[in-house]
Amino acid sequence: MFGFGMPELIVILVIVLVVFGAGRLPEIGGALGKSIRNFKKASDGKDEIDITPGKKEEEKKS
Repeated sequence: MFGFGMPELIVILVIVLVVFGAGRLPEIGGALGKSIRNFKKASDGKDEIDITPGKKEEEKKS
């Protein structure tokens, strides 16, 4: 897509190591993984909270 090859990815990895340091790299990777997981979960289209009225609420209205 963007034409990233192995040399470009290595240069990006080295820059990330210099900026953040080797100790923080696992934290950044974990945060990135959680972000991607949450994005996939949100874009799945399923709502976590079901707000459709149930039968009990319909009976009360009658």
